Amino acid sequence: MITLGGKMKRLNMKLSSLMIVTSLLSFHFAHAENESLVAPATDSSEESAGESNNSNFRSKKYINLTVGFEETIKLPKLPPNVVFKGTFRNIVNAERNVELNILKLTPKAEGFATLTIHDKNKDRVIAEYRIDVKKSKLDKVVREMRALLVDIEGITIKVANDKVVVDGQVLLPKDLSRILNVVAHYPDQATSMVTISPIAQKKIAEFISRDINNPEITVRTIDNKIILEGFANNEEEMKKAEIIAKLYLPPVVVDAVGSEKGIKYQKPVNDGVVNLIVVKEAPAAPPAKMVQLVVHYVELKKDYSKAFRFQFTPTLEDNSSMTITSGGSGGGVITQLTGIVSGLLPKLNSAKQHGHARVLESTSLIVEDGKKGEISQVTQQPYSVIGRDGVQGTAFTDVGIQAGITPVILGEKSGSVAMDMSFSISSMLGTAANGAPITSKNTINSRVTVRDRQSAAIGGLIKNSTSTGYNRNPAAKNPIISLYASKEFQRDQSQFVVFVTPIIKTSASAGSEQVKKKFRLRE
Repeated sequence: MITLGGKMKRLNMKLSSLMIVTSLLSFHFAHAENESLVAPATDSSEESAGESNNSNFRSKKYINLTVGFEETIKLPKLPPNVVFKGTFRNIVNAERNVELNILKLTPKAEGFATLTIHDKNKDRVIAEYRIDVKKSKLDKVVREMRALLVDIEGITIKVANDKVVVDGQVLLPKDLSRILNVVAHYPDQATSMVTISPIAQKKIAEFISRDINNPEITVRTIDNKIILEGFANNEEEMKKAEIIAKLYLPPVVVDAVGSEKGIKYQKPVNDGVVNLIVVKEAPAAPPAKMVQLVVHYVELKKDYSKAFRFQFTPTLEDNSSMTITSGGSGGGVITQLTGIVSGLLPKLNSAKQHGHARVLESTSLIVEDGKKGEISQVTQQPYSVIGRDGVQGTAFTDVGIQAGITPVILGEKSGSVAMDMSFSISSMLGTAANGAPITSKNTINSRVTVRDRQSAAIGGLIKNSTSTGYNRNPAAKNPIISLYASKEFQRDQSQFVVFVTPIIKTSASAGSEQVKKKFRLRE
């Protein structure tokens, strides 16, 4: 009976071992998005036996966890049928995400355990993880830092070597600056290993290229440096591209150990921007455009006079005589008086006069854009002078029109022309008593801007003169009687206006065919 009892006991132990092995073989992960690993833990002796039979591991890692903080690890590429074995279930809860191929570990007790991944079909170990879970006094620090940095993506906060470590990559330099500022509040308890993501540099290069807006200029980044390459049309365009790149240049981040503040901002030099842009050779300047200037001088004159005169002024001529004779048929003295009286009859005169005249002169010249053109229409007016020894001679004075115009085309597409102009008009009115000429001179200086083929009235000189006379008795010799009444009214008006019309020409020969046709000129 004792022998039979011993055999039955050994048989029960073998059946128990067989049931455990059967349950382990039936344990696997379904291809669901998240699956919890809740199968019973295997015996350490079985795990040791499995490790001795499969010593070639594809992956072996050590994982340090802190109670209260979960950790996500990236799994290697796994075959369809795998089995998770080990004592890890005693200290962590494991949850696998098949689509992302990750394993989330949530510590639940302090201790040390192993996790091995086996290929069920080939009976080999794919990966091994050694998990060490500890309790830490830095839990409060981790919670505070996570609350402060919760809105920053791409970082993890964990405890390693009795310190809180912030690790990962961020897109913006301001996020990195914020992380360093938070870590600085825990100088003996936390450290940062966060860096700028290369994706951020690539995005910055895209923004710079978009704002430069020149397909011949390329932007790329190497080792936190912005490199500009390609061709620019001129020096100004090259400098503009460099300025835009500097505006986007992020702060240069240095190790907090070597800098008190942890962040050092880029100085306004070319340390962060490498400008390799080549300026193209400037093409030959196109020929300057020509501007035809048509100038019209218009002078209007009006005069009006009205006169009324009543005159009765008989006068005795100087050749009057008186003769006395004596004798004759009747005897006595005979006296004869002879005289000539002029203007014996009264005169009544009334007259009105109207005068109107217009003087028009036109000139035209073609000048190069930005160059000064001059027009001179001058006549030498003669006048008499008395020279040495009383010898009479002739001198000349210049009268006429002189003009200087400088046209400047304002842009290729504007069609406007700015003109600096000066006009001088002189005329001779008469001569003085000593023979010197009496001249009149009018000058206009102006700057105007008009569109192509539109006229501008540059200036007008208006002159009004009015004279009135009453009872201006003409000088009469020896009047016998004088009855005279008169009234005279005189008004003169003159106006002078200059019109200028610019016409943009592609060349000096443009429009010559119309002139030839008008005057019937043949070559």
